[in-house]
Amino acid sequence: MTKVTSAQEAMNDDVYLKALTDLLYQLADDDFLISFRGSEWLGLAPHIEEDVAFSSITQNTMGHALMYYRLLEDLSEGEADALAHERDPSSRRNAVYFEKKNGEGEYLTEPYYDWALAVVRNFLYESFKKVKLEALTKSSYTPLANIAGKVLMEQPYHLSHWKIWFKQLNNSTDEAKTKLQSRLEEAWQQFGDVLELGEYATELEHFDIISGEDDLKERFIQEVESTVKDIRDISFGKAFGSGREGDHTPDLDQALNTLAEVYRSDEKAVW
Repeated sequence: MTKVTSAQEAMNDDVYLKALTDLLYQLADDDFLISFRGSEWLGLAPHIEEDVAFSSITQNTMGHALMYYRLLEDLSEGEADALAHERDPSSRRNAVYFEKKNGEGEYLTEPYYDWALAVVRNFLYESFKKVKLEALTKSSYTPLANIAGKVLMEQPYHLSHWKIWFKQLNNSTDEAKTKLQSRLEEAWQQFGDVLELGEYATELEHFDIISGEDDLKERFIQEVESTVKDIRDISFGKAFGSGREGDHTPDLDQALNTLAEVYRSDEKAVW
């Protein structure tokens, strides 16, 4: 494996650069959207301790997104803030499942959010994120490998948090179990593109930027199967298409418009 130690070196190979850039958008956009959906639970979590914990996790995750946007900035893709807030929905590479609304209503107008969705989505997200980060620590692109190592210092705590919540609900009341199972079945229908690497999947594996899709999927199954039974029998669907290829739902529009409200109020401000 040939190491690429700098952005300038990466930009010397057009194919390597395109594959790397696409992956970085996937990583950044996933974290950006999942952290936004987490932020919408502020003041609405089941109890105050969870409110504090979830807010902390969300803040960390937004920080991870910023790290990836800054790697893209180093590759001359534009300024990190602009990459986060100014790109069209069609250019986003987050998985569709991560843009899904938390439930009915809006945050400021009678939100009827579903905690079972929050638990299932974040548990599955953090499980796959762990797998990808571990693979990225061996990436041929040294700046990305270094970032992955830093994120892995705190990410296991995020995963542990959601794994505990999953187990608690699964061992709770019949109503809790039913809601959890319903959200799991929904996730299997929509999780397919989470496991994909997009247009440059072959190149990403060829250049050792990240492990291949089959390897990542198998490691994800191994990570989750101790908590979720019969996951190996699951057929992961893409009910709303593939976000890796630019397919998205109106939920993404709502998220991006809300996220950009303050930014658009003064785009020249230094935050």
